[in-house]
Amino acid sequence: MKYPMRLPTLFIPHGGGPCFFMEPMPGMPPDIWDKMAAYLRGIPQAVGRRPKAVLVISAHWECERPTVLNADDYTLLYDYYGFPEHTYRLAYPAHGSEDVASRVRELLGQTGIASDEEHQRGLDHGVFIPFKLIYPDADIPIVQLSLQHDLDPATHLAIGRALAPLRDEGVLIVGSGLSYHNLREFFSPEANPNAASANFDAWLGKAVEAAPAEREQLLMNWQQAPNARECHPHSEHLIPLMVAAGAAKDDMGQVTYREVLLGKTVAGFQFGSLAR
Repeated sequence: MKYPMRLPTLFIPHGGGPCFFMEPMPGMPPDIWDKMAAYLRGIPQAVGRRPKAVLVISAHWECERPTVLNADDYTLLYDYYGFPEHTYRLAYPAHGSEDVASRVRELLGQTGIASDEEHQRGLDHGVFIPFKLIYPDADIPIVQLSLQHDLDPATHLAIGRALAPLRDEGVLIVGSGLSYHNLREFFSPEANPNAASANFDAWLGKAVEAAPAEREQLLMNWQQAPNARECHPHSEHLIPLMVAAGAAKDDMGQVTYREVLLGKTVAGFQFGSLAR
């Protein structure tokens, strides 16, 4: 079914653990997560129309090959540690979509990308934490797609390109991660990590906003960017961006959120039209 307008694709930050649903940790600014939370709550307006379903690619699920998670009633994976007890009782009663899950596998197969399907795994916090803010009523079906374990950027750009037709079928494609993810340095007051994050963020913003062909080349070679590995010692929190960018195809990207958290720059991106 064709929808009246093509949906954009997104790369969103999902914060730290259940950060939006608890008091900040001791010593942290009381409003540390407020701006990010406001950005996530504003996504439905930025998208401009209600999707029939959401396909989420989270940093917190890797498989040997792309795996589709779909269930009538999801459990939740509280895959964070050392947080207040009530954060392990958060609820998000989302449902899946058999039609969308099947379509994801069909589109991947059409481009020669082998995939698997999973029904028992719960939604991880890279999905349910931000979506409790984006669509708090949990009334839009969600299908999750894993990363491929090799975390190869070219592979994930190709996965995104294969899934691009979903945008014309009412499915919102969302990569969920963080544009800066060096936990060892995140809470460091030293100036060097702060400068590294600013350098990498400046490069990443320009890459996202480049013409599509150039954008793909830049993202494919992201490790050559200034301070790239200082900001992403492991790349799983950046790779969901590749799927969102690949699914954008010829649509331009833009920075839709940027702030400095504890001296580290983090950003969110949208590909395709913004609501006017």
